[in-house]
Amino acid sequence: MAAEVTGAVEIRGALSRLRRTTGLPIAFGGLVEAGRTQVRISELTGTNTASLRSLAVTSGNGLGGKAVELARPCAVVDYSASRQISHEYDIPVAAEGLRSVLAVPVVVRRRVRGVLYGALRAAQPLGDRTLGAAVAAARDVEQALVVQDEARGLLAAARPEPAVAGDPGAAWEQVREAHAALRALAPRITDPQLRAELLAACGLLTAPAPDPRAQTVLAPRELDVLAWVAAGATNAAVAERLGLRPETVKGYLRSAMRKLGAHTRGEAVSAARRTGVLP
Repeated sequence: MAAEVTGAVEIRGALSRLRRTTGLPIAFGGLVEAGRTQVRISELTGTNTASLRSLAVTSGNGLGGKAVELARPCAVVDYSASRQISHEYDIPVAAEGLRSVLAVPVVVRRRVRGVLYGALRAAQPLGDRTLGAAVAAARDVEQALVVQDEARGLLAAARPEPAVAGDPGAAWEQVREAHAALRALAPRITDPQLRAELLAACGLLTAPAPDPRAQTVLAPRELDVLAWVAAGATNAAVAERLGLRPETVKGYLRSAMRKLGAHTRGEAVSAARRTGVLP
């Protein structure tokens, strides 16, 4: 799946939150196109026309382009009359009847990845509270994109190769750490297709059980905990990585040990590897 498609899902959710938290009637936005310095408006909510759909906003041009260029939020009270911006996009903006507009960049690792807009059809100040809510919505998208970037990096690093699969040393331990990290990231992915892709990659990193009928069925969180235990993490470290309480981690670990017929953490890991649920 292309990164733009996944990012669009996050943009769409952020625009809905932006309208809900600010009361702004119109919100729209999009991502910076790969290899280019322009934002393609792809997601719209509350609009009456299609004038803004697929509009390409170049860095430095208009309000959104200014936000991209400066990598900071920008706002105008009356778009068509503002002297703070250039006016390449006055026609589509006027066709939608927009007056007061704000634009907030989505910045990931110092690179602008998209822009969120909120707007009114009246010329009135939007206020700090509205701008703060728009910035918070953009931060949500930024965090989601960071998680997705991490997940894709782990997917690339965790592709099993014959040389790694047959190496019982450090290289194989890296595969096990990648498996645990992928499982920890999966619940944080809001896009179901990318989440399924991550979990499928986890499956690729595990060896099939000698007898499929002998494979023990562990609950997802039991497997998450056991994956980090296999990578050498303490209960406290597992709790921090998975966002759980230490007592909850202990409960999942005890349950997994019981299902695996193990009396120690090490026995549980060995049994999970024998049955093919851990690499």
